[in-house]
Amino acid sequence: MADWDDVRRLALALPGTDEKLSWGTPAWRVRNKGFVWERPLGVADRKALGDAAPDGPILGARVADVGVKEALIADDPSVYFTIPHFDGYPAVLVRLAEITVPDLDELITEAWLLRAPKKLAQTFLDGQAE
Repeated sequence: MADWDDVRRLALALPGTDEKLSWGTPAWRVRNKGFVWERPLGVADRKALGDAAPDGPILGARVADVGVKEALIADDPSVYFTIPHFDGYPAVLVRLAEITVPDLDELITEAWLLRAPKKLAQTFLDGQAE
C-alpha cells in the first residue's frame, strides 16, 4: 500500500511540479495550481463522518468533476471518500494506506493533467505514447 514517500516521488516526477506547505501540510502543485495535498481531518470532519472517520493518512486529489468523484467512491469506498466540506467540489479524499501504488500513480497523474497547462500536459502525454 502507499505512503507519503510514494506520493512525493510520483508527484515530483511530473513536469513543472513543486511541493509547498499549505495550511501547514504538504501540497503538490503544477505551475502554482494544486492537484494533490495532505488533508488531515478536522474536528468537524470527524464529527460528520462519525465512526467511519479514518485514522490514517489522508490525501486530497482533484478530479475532473463531481461525477468522477462519486464514481470513485462508489467503486471503492474502502479507499475513496468525501466530507461535507467537499460537497459539490471536484476533489476526492483517499485513505493513503488503502490505495495501491499503481492506483495512486494513476490518480496523481490524472489530477496533474487536470491542472497542468495544456501545452505542458500535451508534451507529457506525447512522451508517454513513445
